[in-house]
Amino acid sequence: MPVEASDSLQVGQRLDQLSQALNSGMFVHVRQMLQNMAASDIALILESTPPKARQVLSQLIDQEQLGDVLDELGEELKDPLIRSMSPERVAKATASMDTDDLAYILRSLPDTVYKQVLQSMSLQNRQRVEQALSYPDETAGSLMNTDTVTLRPDVNIDVVLRYLRQRGNLPDTTDTLYVVDKHDRVLGGVKLADLLTCDPNTHISSIIDTDIESIPVGMSDSEVAQLFERHDWVSAPVVDSEGKLLGRITIDDVVDVIREDAEHSMMGMAGMDDDEDTFAPVFKSTFRRSLWLTINLFAALLASSVSNMFEGTIEQFATIAILMTIVPSMGGVAGNQTLALVIRGIALGHIGQSNARWLIGKELAIGFLNGLMWSILVFIAVFIWKHDIALASLIGGAMLINMTVAGLAGASIPLILKRFNVDPALAGGMVLTTVTDVIGLFAFLGLATLYLMHG
Repeated sequence: MPVEASDSLQVGQRLDQLSQALNSGMFVHVRQMLQNMAASDIALILESTPPKARQVLSQLIDQEQLGDVLDELGEELKDPLIRSMSPERVAKATASMDTDDLAYILRSLPDTVYKQVLQSMSLQNRQRVEQALSYPDETAGSLMNTDTVTLRPDVNIDVVLRYLRQRGNLPDTTDTLYVVDKHDRVLGGVKLADLLTCDPNTHISSIIDTDIESIPVGMSDSEVAQLFERHDWVSAPVVDSEGKLLGRITIDDVVDVIREDAEHSMMGMAGMDDDEDTFAPVFKSTFRRSLWLTINLFAALLASSVSNMFEGTIEQFATIAILMTIVPSMGGVAGNQTLALVIRGIALGHIGQSNARWLIGKELAIGFLNGLMWSILVFIAVFIWKHDIALASLIGGAMLINMTVAGLAGASIPLILKRFNVDPALAGGMVLTTVTDVIGLFAFLGLATLYLMHG
């Protein structure tokens, strides 16, 4: 059995066991079970538990585990859980957290609680958190950790190794030590493997990698994720505008960004928040989803109004009522294929001003060729079915028009939305569906009206 399937099965069994123990009032047993579980498993169980049982479970988590569990939880669960805790408990639970994770948690707190938590911290922790909070959210500064080991180029490896042994430990996910000058400007990096395998009398300046790429502190987290993915980095230094080392970003933080972006795109296509809680209360979930359904209703009414404009045509040409949904449906599918491709390209950084026009032209050509091919096929199918060459010509012509427009719209809508700072994943699908429905019905019914007028 694959490891992932085995782990999922174990967590499922533990969830069943915890639910039975909670229902039986065996809280001591539940606490002992939680103590023997990894923080990631506890977070998964909390996310898989209905609200009432979730509240009880959160109270049974040991103080020593709580910080790691909070670090693993999604926003929808993490924020209300933290708000329900006393400032002192929050400070204790987050004392061992990385700076970026702690800053993220504090950003979600009300101002009064946030200040109380800061006052409960030690001076050193308070200073490093306040520095992290000074950077805007969703930037490299908000992702970075300040636990960075630095070297000077004029020392030898033996001195560095003695310093590291005296220090006793290294920050998690450390693969490179950064070399800085006396002004803390990054000169390069030295891999741990080189420190362990080179002659101890070798100077750091002899083995330094000067090609190491630094990340500006104001870079967006999505761009940071793209750099990590492109270069297969484990960690990277973060610098200010003068090149001074401020901290480092590690792969575990980047994985969180990639996962959040993927969830955002997936949920956004359905008009839902990416932090939607599977077990959220009924009324809360209903309210959240109603806004998007309202927008979709107005879009559907707009498409229906096009049909209403041609009511007389539909009455005279009854067969049209049977066939007129085919054109919008085919256009919607074709447009959504293009839309998904373009949104993915934008997310990966593949699409910019230099190639956007070429991409639109390409998708327009694909839409036309697809439209030509399927219009011929639907012409043949309708002619064989209804033995009416006029009707077959109408639906074939409308198919060509709508699929050509769908290719153009699928490529241009996300680019236009992006230019106006609207998330294409959230709004693109609804706008595209409206366009293909309106154009498809207008083309088909409009051509039918012209035929009747001149027939």
